[in-house]
Amino acid sequence: MERTLRLLSVVAPMYDEEGLVEAFYARVCSALDGVPFELVLVDDGSSDATPRMLAALAARDRRVRVIELSRNFGHQTALTAGLDHARGEAVVMLDADLQDPPELIPAMLEHWRRGTDVVYAVRRRRDGETRFKLTTARWFYKLFSALGDVALEPDSGDFRLLDRAPLDALLSMRERNRFLRGMTVWVGYTQTAVPYERDARYAGETKYTLRKMLSFSLDAISSFSHRPLQLATLIGFLCAMLAFVLIPIIVALRIAGSYLPGFGTITIVVLLLGGIQLMAIGLIGEYVGRIYDEVKGRPLYLVRARLNEPGADARD
Repeated sequence: MERTLRLLSVVAPMYDEEGLVEAFYARVCSALDGVPFELVLVDDGSSDATPRMLAALAARDRRVRVIELSRNFGHQTALTAGLDHARGEAVVMLDADLQDPPELIPAMLEHWRRGTDVVYAVRRRRDGETRFKLTTARWFYKLFSALGDVALEPDSGDFRLLDRAPLDALLSMRERNRFLRGMTVWVGYTQTAVPYERDARYAGETKYTLRKMLSFSLDAISSFSHRPLQLATLIGFLCAMLAFVLIPIIVALRIAGSYLPGFGTITIVVLLLGGIQLMAIGLIGEYVGRIYDEVKGRPLYLVRARLNEPGADARD
């Protein structure tokens, strides 16, 4: 039986995006003409004119709901804040930089109406991105495929539509180091891919620096795999086996008088084993640090203001 849509929620985080607020709003409204929708925009602690422009949008159009966070909490947390406040039977999450075209949403809705619970967009082409960015992204997906416990489609991002059932399952997971595209795969349900060509950024600059991309990659792998810890154990076991094999060989060479002491060899071996040990300790520390973040039990985010909330506007 075909699903009936009463309300579609479109969720997008924004951080210092004053150059594209109006363009994003216009593109969403044009793409969803005739579709009952709400636009949930999350201001992730912007320091430019973004909050003022979002407030003006909310005053002009009651379909626009603004969630203003108390500071910058990061892209994945801001996206989670928007999903928490979405009310629709179907919810679309996407970036506001217009690299993810809102015009694809009606096609995603058709899959949802026919019974698909999660519809995710897969990038066939990525305009406006450097060779370094494309290469590292390809490496990340290969590494995640080798280490991760979920089957993540290469070149799929956060641009996806979720039915209310998988969305509620997703929101029940309140882990702090969030990798939403992996979490939406983990919850299961029926899933379908929709290919699209990703455009260049409409305005402004990307907020994902190399440091943030590396941190995001670590969060993704540590959230869905403990194989790095197993790999560290395996390397330690192999080094120990090598040492046990070399002991009788060295003893035999001493007895035969053929043993030639070498300071350089000893130094290299000590440095190699010490480096492996430090790497293993650092790897364990990454997991322990994430456990520490979880057990503190702090909220994922704090909301400073809400505009066009049901009932009276709230300021927290």
